[in-house]
Amino acid sequence: MSSRYRQAHLPGLQPSLDASSPGSSSSPPASLAGDRPTPPEGDSETDQDEPDLKGKHVWVVDAHSLIFQVFHALPEMTSSRGESVGAVFGFVRDMLYLVEQKQPDCLLAAFDLPGKTFRHEVFDRYKIQREEMPGELVPQIAKIRHFLNTMQVPILDYPGYEADDILATVARRCREAGAYCYLVTGDKDSRQLISDQVWVYNVRKDELYGAEELARDWGVRPEQVVDFQAMVGDPVDNVPGIPLIGPKIAGQLLGQYGTLDEVLAHADQISGTKRRQNLMEGRDQARISRTLVRLEDSVPIEFDWRIGQVGYFDRQAMAELLAELGFRSLGEKLGHLPGEDAKVESWNVDYRIVNTKEKLDELVTKLKQQPAISLDTETTNIWPCWAEVVGYSFAWTPGEAYYVPVRGPDGESYLDPETVADALRPVLEDPAVKKVGQNLKYEIIVLRSAGIELAGISFDTMLASYLLDAGERNHNLDELSRRYLNHTMIPIKDLIGTGKKQKRMDEVPIAEVGQYAAEDADVPWRLRPLLEGRLADQKLTKLFEEVEIPLIEVLAAMEHQGIRVDVEMLEKLSRRFALLAVGLEEEIHQLAGRTFNIASPKQLAHVLFEDLKLPVVKKTKTGPSTDVDVLEQLAADHPLPAKIVQYRQCTKLKNTYIDALPAMVHPQTGRVHASFHQVVAATGRLSSSDPNLQNIPVRTQQGREIRSAFIPSERGWKLLAADYSQIELRVLAHFSQDEALRESFARDEDVHSRVASEVYGVSLDDVTSEMRRQAKAVNFGVVYGQSPFGLARSLGIEQDAAAQFIDTYFARYPGVEEFLAKTLAECRENGYVTTILGRRRAIRGVRADAGRQRNLPERTAINTVIQGSAADLIKLAMIAIHRGLHSGRHSARMLLQIHDELIFETPVDELDALGRLVADQMEGVLQLRVPIKVDLKSGDNWADCEPWQV
Repeated sequence: MSSRYRQAHLPGLQPSLDASSPGSSSSPPASLAGDRPTPPEGDSETDQDEPDLKGKHVWVVDAHSLIFQVFHALPEMTSSRGESVGAVFGFVRDMLYLVEQKQPDCLLAAFDLPGKTFRHEVFDRYKIQREEMPGELVPQIAKIRHFLNTMQVPILDYPGYEADDILATVARRCREAGAYCYLVTGDKDSRQLISDQVWVYNVRKDELYGAEELARDWGVRPEQVVDFQAMVGDPVDNVPGIPLIGPKIAGQLLGQYGTLDEVLAHADQISGTKRRQNLMEGRDQARISRTLVRLEDSVPIEFDWRIGQVGYFDRQAMAELLAELGFRSLGEKLGHLPGEDAKVESWNVDYRIVNTKEKLDELVTKLKQQPAISLDTETTNIWPCWAEVVGYSFAWTPGEAYYVPVRGPDGESYLDPETVADALRPVLEDPAVKKVGQNLKYEIIVLRSAGIELAGISFDTMLASYLLDAGERNHNLDELSRRYLNHTMIPIKDLIGTGKKQKRMDEVPIAEVGQYAAEDADVPWRLRPLLEGRLADQKLTKLFEEVEIPLIEVLAAMEHQGIRVDVEMLEKLSRRFALLAVGLEEEIHQLAGRTFNIASPKQLAHVLFEDLKLPVVKKTKTGPSTDVDVLEQLAADHPLPAKIVQYRQCTKLKNTYIDALPAMVHPQTGRVHASFHQVVAATGRLSSSDPNLQNIPVRTQQGREIRSAFIPSERGWKLLAADYSQIELRVLAHFSQDEALRESFARDEDVHSRVASEVYGVSLDDVTSEMRRQAKAVNFGVVYGQSPFGLARSLGIEQDAAAQFIDTYFARYPGVEEFLAKTLAECRENGYVTTILGRRRAIRGVRADAGRQRNLPERTAINTVIQGSAADLIKLAMIAIHRGLHSGRHSARMLLQIHDELIFETPVDELDALGRLVADQMEGVLQLRVPIKVDLKSGDNWADCEPWQV
C-alpha cells in the first residue's frame, strides 16, 4: 500500500463522525431529489418585487433545531485550537448534504434571537422550564453563522419572534408564489404548516413528512394541528394544554368534532368524569395554549429571494474556513458543490521509472552524491510487518523523482527485489545521507524486513506537522500538500479503487504507480523547508530533533519486535467468555421478566424505563439514554443495570481482544506487532492500534485474564514492567510548587492518603480507605475542573459535601489553584499552552473569569500541560533506555508502551541489570522539583508481574 493509504487508516487521524451522511456514518441517505411532487396546475400570485418562484424548491432550515440535534447526537469534538466544534461540524455537514443531495433552488436559515417573544406577553411562564444553552454550545453559534455567511445562505431572524414563525412566514410566501417549501426542523409545531406545497423534512432519517404521515401519527389534518397541540400541550415549552388529554384522545376528539372550539362547546358530553371536568374547566387554558402554539406567518422580515439562490458559493473562502476548523472530509465535498473553484497550483514534473539494471546503477550513483534524499515505499499491506515492498521512490530536487518497481502485474517490466535491495542498501544504511519522508517509521520496519537497516533519519513531515499543530486531526500527506503547497495529489482510489474491487498496489500498472509513488517522494521534499522554518519560528526544532525524531527508531524497534501471545490460552478464554455471556444473558432475561435483544438500546430502554419503571437519568434525541454512566447510576435501584454493564464488558473484551488477537499473530514471527503512533493524541502521548493495548482494563479480573496471555518470546525469559508512580501528580507538584504537595512526595508518602489527611484534618494513620478513595477522586478530577455535582456523583455523596471537599482541598493546596489560574491566564493571552519540553498546543475559548468549573478549552489547556509533560518525560526515558540497551551487552528488548508504563522481556540472569538501567533512566532522565519514582514488577506474563526491586 502507498504511504498515503496507510496514513488515511491511522487511528484518530480522521474522526468517525467524518461521515458523508448526516444520518449515518456508513452510507449517505438516498436523495429525495427525484421524489419531488409535480408542480400544481394554475397560477399563483407572486409579489411583484420578487423573482418568479413558481415551481421552485425552497428549503428553509430551523437553525437552532438542527444545531441542538447535532450537538446532542455527536461525540465531543474539538478543533486544532481546542475549541468545541462538534455542533459546527454536524451543522455544516448537514448543510452541505442538503445542497449536494437535495439541490435546492433557494436555501435559507432561520434563527431564534435571545430575549422574549410576543408569546411571553400572552403567557409569562412560556418556556420557563427551558434550560440555558450549554456553555460548550454558545461559542459555536457564531461559527455557524460565519459559515452560513461564507456559504452565502441568508440568515433570517427578527426580534420578538421565533425561528418557527419565520418558517411559517417563508412557507406562506412560498405557497402564494407557487413554490414548494421544505422545512428542515425537528420541531413538531411546524406540522401545522403542511400543505400540498409544504413539507417537514427530517434530515436524520432523510424523510419528507406530509399530510399522510400526520394522519398516521396524530390522526388529524394539518389545519387541526394547532387545536391538537392546544389540547395536548407541550411540557418542554411549558404550554399547559388540558390535563388528561393526550395525543390519542385529542385525535379522537378532533376527529369527532373537527375543531377545538367545537370540542369545548360539547365538553359536557365527553365521556369520563375527570376528562369532562378538565375540558370544561380548562377552556381558557386551552385557548391560551392555542395562541402559544399557533405560528405567526406574517413576520415583517425583508430579504431578497435571489440571495438565497444556490450556486454562488465562494468555495475558496469556504475551503479556508473548513480547513481552519479541521473539517477535512467536509472540505473534500466542496468539489461537488456549485460555485467558484478554489485555485490549485499545477506542477510541471519529471517523474521517471527505473526498471532496468543500467537505470538502477545510474540512480544509485546519484543517490550516493546527495547530502539528503526523500524516500517512500509502495507495499502490499498497511501493516508494516506484514508488508512486502512493491517499489521504492526517491527525490532530492523539487519536481524530479524516481520510482523503482520490484513487483507489478504479470507481463510488465520490473526489477528483482533482492537485486534492488542489495543495490540500495549502501545508500539507505549510510547515516551521512540524510533521509526525509512522511511517516518514516513505516519505512524503517518495512525495509528491516527486507534486510535493510535504514539510517540517517533526518526529517519526517508528518511529525513536523503534528508538532506545529497537535490539535489537527489529520497530518497525512494529501492534507499537508493542500495545506502548505496548495497542491492536490493523485488520489489513491484512482489507482486501487475502493470496496470489494480494491486492488493491491502490485496489481496496478507500473506506469500509474510510478507517477503516484514519485509524487509521494517529491511532496515531502518540497514540504521540508517550509516546515523547518515554522518549527524554528515556534521554537520547536530542539523538541523535534532531540525527542520526536530519535523516538521513531525506538518505536520502529518495538513494533518490529512485537510481543508473543498465548493463542491456546486465548482460545480457552474465548470459550469461557462465551459461556459467561450466555449466563449473563439468561440472568438479564430473568431479571427483566422477558427476553429481548440486549444489544438494542431501544429494547433495553423499554425494559428499564417502561417495564421496570426506573427513572430516566439522561435523554438523547432518540429517547432515554442507556449508556454506561446511566446504567451505573441505576444499579443502586435495581440489579438489572449492573448485569447489563457486565454483559457489555464481557462481549466487548471477547470481540475486541480475545477473538481478535489470534488473527493478528504474524505467521512467521508468532508475535503480535502493535503499531505505536506519535501523531494521534494532541497532548503528546503515544497511542497504539492493531491492537489498541491501552484499552485493556487494568483493574478488572477480565482484564487480568487477557493480560495473562501476553508472554515472553523466549523460554526461561521474564517480563519486566516499569510504571511511573503518580507521575501526573508529580508534574502538578513540580509546576505548582505547592509546598504541602512537594513535601508529601519528598517524604515518599502516599499522596492520596496525605490529601485525605489534610482535607479531613486527621493523621495519616487515621485515614480510612473511603477517605483515600475520595481524595484520589479529587486529585484526578477537580484539578481538571470537575464540578461539585460531578464529584458528588462519582463518590456517591451529597453535592454540598462535595463542594466543601473541593473548597477544603484548594485551601490546603493553594499553590495548585494558583498554578491552574496562571496556566489559563497565559493560555488566554498567548493562544497556546506548553509542556515541560516546550511542546505547544494552540487553544482558544479560555474565559477571562474562568473559575473552578471549567469549559472544554480550559480543561484541555490544563490537561495538555500536565499530561503532555508526563508524555515528554516517558519519551525521553524510552530514548535513553533504547540507547542503553543497544550500547551495552543486553539481550533485553523493549516491547510495549502503555500510558506511563513500559514493558520489557529479558533473560532471567539479566533481570537485575535491566531493572537498574530502566529505573535509573526513567527516574533520572529529567529533573523535577519533586522526586520521580518508578515501580518495577516482573513475572512470567503481563498479568502476573509482581513487585520487584533491584
